[in-house]
Amino acid sequence: MEITATQITEMVKRVLETMDGGASASEAGDVPIGVSNRHIHLNKADLEALFGEGYELTPIKDLSQPGQYACKELLTIIGPSLRPIENVRVLGPLRKSTQVEISATDSYVLKVKPPVRESGKLDGSAPITVVGPKGVVKLSEGCIIANRHIHMSPDDARAFGVKDYDFVTVDVNGKRRTRWYDVQVRVHPDFRLEMHVDTDDANAVGIGNGCKVKIVKE
Repeated sequence: MEITATQITEMVKRVLETMDGGASASEAGDVPIGVSNRHIHLNKADLEALFGEGYELTPIKDLSQPGQYACKELLTIIGPSLRPIENVRVLGPLRKSTQVEISATDSYVLKVKPPVRESGKLDGSAPITVVGPKGVVKLSEGCIIANRHIHMSPDDARAFGVKDYDFVTVDVNGKRRTRWYDVQVRVHPDFRLEMHVDTDDANAVGIGNGCKVKIVKE
C-alpha cells in the first residue's frame, strides 16, 4: 500500500513527540513548574534612586515568560528586624510600581508581614527598605508574598477549560504528594504555560523547575 505524504508527515510528528517526551503539557493535562526566588521589580524613579540618575538595567538572562528577564543588579532588603537579606535579584523590565516579592521564611527574618497577593496588587501591602549602591528607598508599601498562579495562553486556557482569573485546584506528585487549592489562572496571548510558586512551596513538596503538576477537574 502506498503511503501518502500526509501520512509520512503525521508519522514523523508522532516520532518527534515521542522523542520529546510525548504530547505537549496542555495536551497531557500537565503544567510545568517555575520556582521563584525572592526578587524585586523596580520603577524608573526607584531605579535611579538606588543606582544613580540615568541608570539602566543590565539584562543577563531571559526568563520563561516572554519579555521578562533577570538582571545583573542585586539589592539588599531590610525590615524591622534590621537583619538584611542581601543579593536580591532585580527582574526587568521596569514597572509602574516597585514590588518586592519574598517568601514567608524571608518574612520571619525581616520581621515584616506581607500579604499573599497577586502581582501588582500592592495597596495595603507591607513596607520595606531597599538599599542600593547609590541610595536607599523606603517603601511604605510594596512587599508581598506572591500567590500561587498559572500563566497560560488563550489556547492553553481553552484546552484546560478555564478563563482568566479563574481559581483551580492542582495536584502535586512530588516527594511529598499534596494538593494546592485556590491557584489563580492568568491568561494572556504573550504567556507561556507555567505555574509559579515560591521557594517555600517548592521545598515543602520536593519539586523544582520543570517538574509537572496537574490541574484537577472537580
